[in-house]
Amino acid sequence: MKHFQFTLKVPGSTSNLGPGFDSIGLAINRFLTIHVESADRWDIHFTNNEIVLPDVKENLFYRAAYRVSELYKKQLPPLKIVMDSEIPLARGLGSSAAAIVGGIETANLVLELNLTLKEKGHIASCFEGHPDNATASLLGGLTISTHTDESTETIVCQAPAIDIVAMIPSFELQTKKARAVLPDQLSYKQAVEASSISNVLVAAIFQNNWVLAGKMMEKDLFHHPYRKQLVPDLVKITELGHELGAYGTILSGAGPTIISFVPKNKGEKIGQLISQKFPNYQYEVLQPISHGVITLPSNETMKLVP
Repeated sequence: MKHFQFTLKVPGSTSNLGPGFDSIGLAINRFLTIHVESADRWDIHFTNNEIVLPDVKENLFYRAAYRVSELYKKQLPPLKIVMDSEIPLARGLGSSAAAIVGGIETANLVLELNLTLKEKGHIASCFEGHPDNATASLLGGLTISTHTDESTETIVCQAPAIDIVAMIPSFELQTKKARAVLPDQLSYKQAVEASSISNVLVAAIFQNNWVLAGKMMEKDLFHHPYRKQLVPDLVKITELGHELGAYGTILSGAGPTIISFVPKNKGEKIGQLISQKFPNYQYEVLQPISHGVITLPSNETMKLVP
């Protein structure tokens, strides 16, 4: 049986950017690193022993890899998987999508499927149910996507030259709970207004007009009006962001992390000032990145465990 040994680095992501709900994603410089080796039986664990993983067959990485094997009617061999993550779990920074993309890419390599980026993007989007985080982790940069069960179409834009200040709370917020507060439908009038705000956001991003983009982010009508109740400090941190020169402040994905888009090289100072007023949040300055998942060849593979 062929022996495999390689390492994947999958970027985390932020998503939605306000009104780009379930469509816009942005890769960030926090990574899930996955060491893959052939083995006699399946074994998946984190280098951080504090992270409790479910049984192998319930693990997102395994489920995504196994789904690929089912789709292409291939037998997935047992693997030893060691993960090391810089992406906080259940905080709206793409930890689930990174695991899913890692599982799909592992199956693609081990089963020698030679899947295209479009095929991988569609599988990942179907698995997660929306394309924003998954396409960002797969492709890098800023991704704008539309997704149905039949296809996923994505435009990839260059990563913007800005800083992102992430205010990360101690509490988790599962996406399922965050989706439960959303309405089943919007009125036609509301949908037109919400769509027009999203359109201007995208146009502003393409023109690199982050002042206007920030305004449009905060005008979101798709999810912020309903989810802000789950993250009580969002309004106050948004107001403070305005005082400090942030372009815009929004939830990262479904939350609970709050992110401020700020001018390049201003992130550290702004993060410190926000943190002084909100010491119950950990702040990190994130950078958008232009690359998605990468595979390190065997001669560069990093051993994560002795």
